[in-house]
Amino acid sequence: MRIIKVMCSGRVSPFFVLKALSVGADGVLVLGCHPGDCHYIEGNYRTMRRIPLLKKTLKRLGIEEERVQLEWVSASEGARFAEVVNNFTQAIKKLGPSPFRRSEQNTQEVKDG
Repeated sequence: MRIIKVMCSGRVSPFFVLKALSVGADGVLVLGCHPGDCHYIEGNYRTMRRIPLLKKTLKRLGIEEERVQLEWVSASEGARFAEVVNNFTQAIKKLGPSPFRRSEQNTQEVKDG
């Protein structure tokens, strides 16, 4: 797992998520403040609209939409953070490696072979 901190979940562009998946990330978990608790007023509402649209795009591209998840976790919810991360990690393990990672490995095997 690689944690990338941003000031607000509203700053997480769908293009960042697509880029992460395209370079072999098995999944992307976006965590944000609970709705109504955003320091940036509407950032988490923007994220709430973006993620379902992103999931539709993934589905059209043939990528499991479960590889992207949005959860609300405040800074004071350490136990909830751990639970969300563990559940997401288990779900991603069930899905297996990213399809992009597999194709990258196959390309490397052809080069080496």
